Amino acid sequence: MIRNNVKVVAFDADDTLWVNETYFREAENEFASLLSNYETENKIHQELFKKEIKNLPLYGYGIKGFVLSMMECALEISNGNLPSEILSKIIDIGKDMLDKPVVVLDNVESVLQSLSKKYKLIVATKGDLLDQEKKLKKSGILQYFHHIEVMSEKKEEDYTKLLKHLDIKPKDFLMIGNSLKSDVLPILNIGAQAIHVPFHTTWQYEEVNSNSINEDYITIKSIKHLLNYI
Repeated sequence: MIRNNVKVVAFDADDTLWVNETYFREAENEFASLLSNYETENKIHQELFKKEIKNLPLYGYGIKGFVLSMMECALEISNGNLPSEILSKIIDIGKDMLDKPVVVLDNVESVLQSLSKKYKLIVATKGDLLDQEKKLKKSGILQYFHHIEVMSEKKEEDYTKLLKHLDIKPKDFLMIGNSLKSDVLPILNIGAQAIHVPFHTTWQYEEVNSNSINEDYITIKSIKHLLNYI
């Protein structure tokens, strides 16, 4: 059970408040299909993932970095012989992703409406600043949050810096998110609390073996159940 001293509730954005990873999977499949004359689609998926991880320190998270990784991967797979029309289609994949509608997940707004009467709510997410700000504006739920923090990483030191900036003690802070790696484990390690709300699709980079984790956190099937714990 969550300690009753919570004052601030933070929410991850992508795949916690709205759909995100689904669009990346669709884009990956489209990319693999574009390059299927050069390599098997399974191999293309593997090479793209390796390129994304290698480029994270340079580009960070988000669609723009993903597109650059797709372009670099395509050039390598084609041995530098990539036709301009395929390059244009890769750019179009990225533009289409940036223009996707923001689909707020079921029960999110009603939960935010209820919690905002008792707690300060914030968004603590990572990704491209411009893209995340656009999605928040399009989501229709921006009014429920006191603060928006778009982070380059979500590690212990990043959360510690955020809490210090907002003058929040770890014991008063609760994080809600779909990623054990980014939204739960770092939070527990700094003495705050976390609730895990899994999404049906998880980026490979964010996956951890939950069976090997002996930590004190709660997992709920849907965000609507959050009201049963706080």
